[in-house]
Amino acid sequence: MVGAAIVRRFRGEPGVELVLRTRRELDLCDQAAVDRFYAAERPDAALIAAGKVGGIHANATYGAEFILQNLAIAANTIGSAHRHGVRRLLYLGSSCIYPKLAPQPMPEECLLTGALEPTNEPYAVAKIAGLKLCQYHRRQYGVLFHSAMPTNLYGPGDNYDLQNSHVLPALIRKYHEAREAGRPEVTAWGTGSPRREFLHVDDLADASAFLLKAANPPDWINVGTGTDVTIRELTETVAFTVGFRGRTVWDSSQPDGTPRKLMDVSKLKALGWSARIGLAQGVAATYQSFLSEKAAGTLRS
Repeated sequence: MVGAAIVRRFRGEPGVELVLRTRRELDLCDQAAVDRFYAAERPDAALIAAGKVGGIHANATYGAEFILQNLAIAANTIGSAHRHGVRRLLYLGSSCIYPKLAPQPMPEECLLTGALEPTNEPYAVAKIAGLKLCQYHRRQYGVLFHSAMPTNLYGPGDNYDLQNSHVLPALIRKYHEAREAGRPEVTAWGTGSPRREFLHVDDLADASAFLLKAANPPDWINVGTGTDVTIRELTETVAFTVGFRGRTVWDSSQPDGTPRKLMDVSKLKALGWSARIGLAQGVAATYQSFLSEKAAGTLRS
């Protein structure tokens, strides 16, 4: 999802030549393969958007894979970039790097000031390691390696698996299938009380382009909208967009996760960038993408 959005943003950009590999063509967990790629292509800049990602269930179930694969991706792509002369690198992390009980909104400075949310700790630890790899390469070698920490992402090409996806695509699929089947209710996880911030993936791609042009960006910076909604409010937005008119039942036996995750985006705004796609607009566009991908047989589910 993120990689495709970045390609959309940069394709046709004057002075930019994209050097791309699919997952099948290049396994980023294979250090030797990553070294061969950098040695052959010698890119001027690298944007690391790859990662093993998922929602609460996936993080809690596959913790070993989440920490191992994301650590390998970070170590291989960042370390090899330096060895092969890359001077500019942007590493994409996640808002889950911040403590479970971080101040709200979460400033960059609260990193490593408290315990992480247990349900996504493996992923968060790996992303923190990637951020620190960039920070210390920059400090020791003078290369401009820096990181962006996006909030919860959604948009075209998302994963709609009901067990392993994030909350927004899972809700889109649930409400769509319930409407199609004429079911009177949809079950949602948790209590609906946690608050979450959602950023359309095209806004993240635009922020990435902006940050790659910044002369002296911070070692890491938050990327988000600066606004959040409760999960209950999110379900209402999705149900309305999809056209589901039944009721939502809350399964409180399922975990809520972190009570609130709102990014402090004041640093990015001060640099001159702000998100442009509102939640209602973004959900409507994403639902249309869901329908198109489903009809074309390309839906990730």
